[in-house]
Amino acid sequence: MSDLWSERAEAYRTSPAHREGPDLDLVVEWAEGCETAIDVATGGGHVARRLRARGLRVVSCDPAPGMRPDVIAPAENLPFADASFDLAVTRVAAHHFADVRAAVRELARVAARRVVVVDNLAMGEAAEEAERLRDPSHVRNYAEDEWRAFLSEAGLEVETVARFAFPIELEPWLARTGCTGAEAERVRALLRERIAGGLVTLDRIALRARPR
Repeated sequence: MSDLWSERAEAYRTSPAHREGPDLDLVVEWAEGCETAIDVATGGGHVARRLRARGLRVVSCDPAPGMRPDVIAPAENLPFADASFDLAVTRVAAHHFADVRAAVRELARVAARRVVVVDNLAMGEAAEEAERLRDPSHVRNYAEDEWRAFLSEAGLEVETVARFAFPIELEPWLARTGCTGAEAERVRALLRERIAGGLVTLDRIALRARPR
């Protein structure tokens, strides 16, 4: 899996859908008052970049060496002591985690003050089938109540939740994972109600939590 993501790294570094967005702006806003942060499953490094520009000292981690993280590590096993950072954040990656509960526990463990999670929301079985066809590394999107449960089980209290309708250019979205031919046609069919004007609109959630 790490080699697969290393191969995709440049596409994610340059992707407008990952490089910017209201959810990324909100992550920066929610980092207010923090001095240190860990960006878990950094991908193209956009969270780390924005937080550093805001003046935070940031460590990025990712299991894929090609993503050029500061530390190569999976979200489920972060090589840091308890409460090492003011803020632990992961953005648009959790639907790939092999064990999302373990990853959330790790986020909670290394965060002294705040945890922020941003990911695509569950949008029904047709959307899940489309996501798996587009990208076999997709595990599952989760509903808001599931996210609240994961965070609560990890000893966190949810402070704020935001939802977004997140439009993404359809064809680049397919191309980033090499989804072509019949599989791409099936994805378009499954998501036809979400596609308009060359864009596919996904539901996204952001949650800010603090240790109880």
